[in-house]
Amino acid sequence: MVEADVSVGGNLSAVRARIVAAGGKDTVLIAVSKAQPDIRVDEALAAGQRVFGENYVQQAKARWPSRRAHWPDVEVHLIGSLQTNKAEEAVALFDVIQTVDRERLAVALSKAERKLGLKRRYLVEVNTGEEPQKGGIAPMEAVAFAERVQNAHGLDVVGFMAIPPAEELVAPHFALLVKLADEAGVPWRSMGMSADFEDAVKLGATHVRVGTGIFGARAPRSDAMG
Repeated sequence: MVEADVSVGGNLSAVRARIVAAGGKDTVLIAVSKAQPDIRVDEALAAGQRVFGENYVQQAKARWPSRRAHWPDVEVHLIGSLQTNKAEEAVALFDVIQTVDRERLAVALSKAERKLGLKRRYLVEVNTGEEPQKGGIAPMEAVAFAERVQNAHGLDVVGFMAIPPAEELVAPHFALLVKLADEAGVPWRSMGMSADFEDAVKLGATHVRVGTGIFGARAPRSDAMG
């Protein structure tokens, strides 16, 4: 059941104001709509939000094609891990895929682009904490990997993204991501979520990913859609 007291429009205004106050007048706010009821997503659209983040291919497939007919300027990012067997669906659905982290996936995405005649933008996901349970390329390999993905596979790599370890200070991880992006010569730094997006903005985020800060608590997920 959707909470009646969640003001999506009001939350969006508050988050945008906090981003600007942190020095991010040009920072792009990605509203993380994964597992949110459609009514809240529609409220965000009505409030002028146009950039959204989804974790699951199937959820995005059910939600966005019909809405793009009404809001053609919507931009949808995949911010969850992607299985190689869903690369073609992902290229068809998403404007930006933020979680490229292995060679096999880059190969699958390149093949999907050629088959569909589409070009998308990509971010390399960096595992800044080198956590074994998480996706993402190791920091020491990130720059060379980004160059290989661009040069060998023809993908348009525009930046890096990261999710720092939950129990650690975020600033060193954000600073590392910015350093790696600078070394790779890519402009986008997707970092910062509801609890720490202001820190991310101050440290150079070009994109922040905010979910509960806009939509409130996520609805329970009934299945594991990738």
